[in-house]
Amino acid sequence: MITLYTWGTPNGRKISIALEELGLAYDVKTVDIGADEQFSPEFLAISPNNKIPALVDTDGPGGKPIGVFESGAILIYLAEKTGKLLPKDGAARFEVLQWLMFQMGGFGPFLGQAHHFNRFAPEAVPYAQKRYNDEAQRLYGVLDAALAGRDFVAGEFSIADIALYPWAARHEWQNVKLADFPNVQRWFDALSARPAFQKGMAVPA
Repeated sequence: MITLYTWGTPNGRKISIALEELGLAYDVKTVDIGADEQFSPEFLAISPNNKIPALVDTDGPGGKPIGVFESGAILIYLAEKTGKLLPKDGAARFEVLQWLMFQMGGFGPFLGQAHHFNRFAPEAVPYAQKRYNDEAQRLYGVLDAALAGRDFVAGEFSIADIALYPWAARHEWQNVKLADFPNVQRWFDALSARPAFQKGMAVPA
């Protein structure tokens, strides 16, 4: 059995979407980051960085339990466990992995900073708002160019699309209008219509 430790953030929703798309049964344990539950000893034992999401699979490699933290690592783990959403080898595999790393290194951390300075900072910091909003526009431009003539960012539907989507779902927090990025808008609308995405975005209830 898989247990997902999560909260209602883009990083958490990557994993619930993946679990739904892969058809894997899972239990959910909420970790209320607003109440600092991520610092509990129980969660620290699973996620040494005190960040959600984290996952425990009692049927891990060799039939032994395994705990996995960091959303990108969890996506790779689930893809390799099922043999889906990540090519096993060759150029196609690296096409997916490079876009997954694009999300992990940019289309996530920088958008998260835009969220903070646009919505949660105790006082306005114009320099920071401009820096991160400008970078959000640039990152969406990169994604828009990648999606030109493609339904999915790596060509075929993959964990890279799953990783990117929940961050794009908060485009308004980043002062981004999807209409300015028509390829992203088309991709986003298509993924939003998938039942697994709808279910995964609703986790935790």
